[in-house]
Amino acid sequence: MANIVVEGPIGVGKTSLTRFLADAIGAREVLEVVEDNPFLASFYRDPTRYAFSVQTYFLLSRFKQSQELGQGSLFARHTVADYLFEKDWIFASLNLQGDEWLLYQDLFRSLSLKLAGPDLVVYLRAAPEVLLPRIEKRGRPFERDIDPEYLRRLGNAYDAWFKHCPYPLHVIEADTVDFVASAPDRERLLRELLQLAKVA
Repeated sequence: MANIVVEGPIGVGKTSLTRFLADAIGAREVLEVVEDNPFLASFYRDPTRYAFSVQTYFLLSRFKQSQELGQGSLFARHTVADYLFEKDWIFASLNLQGDEWLLYQDLFRSLSLKLAGPDLVVYLRAAPEVLLPRIEKRGRPFERDIDPEYLRRLGNAYDAWFKHCPYPLHVIEADTVDFVASAPDRERLLRELLQLAKVA
């Protein structure tokens, strides 16, 4: 039984790869719930004011979803998710400061102790120049005015966190592998990942 997580910055292709992987092995597919966060649109307009609200909502939402996953499934031996629980820490480290950041850290540590880690994390990397057209193409209204500099800082934060990732890790340069449009690229990547996850 394998628990695989696909992670990376906004617009990098996490959900697409998650769906391909889940379909390839008949796994339970777990997708991050983004649009339900009632503070997200306000955060993009005024990050300083809404950062703590948006991060706390995501933290609790992801914790509840991760707890449900820990109960397993009667119909699928494997699970593939398009987010890592620790992603919330990565975003919060950019968006929170002072007492709000200290309080968030206490909340995160208390909740993370109750969760099991994945068997394999697939980290998709890409530059902001690659991410911005993909973000525009998917057309989420609240992402319309996303700052390229924010994407750059986010990519750096991801790289810094994954240097010390406590889980088995495989890094993919997503700007050189087109697993969405290219069937050969996709098949090659899926074979590689399923071997790493020992479900091939």
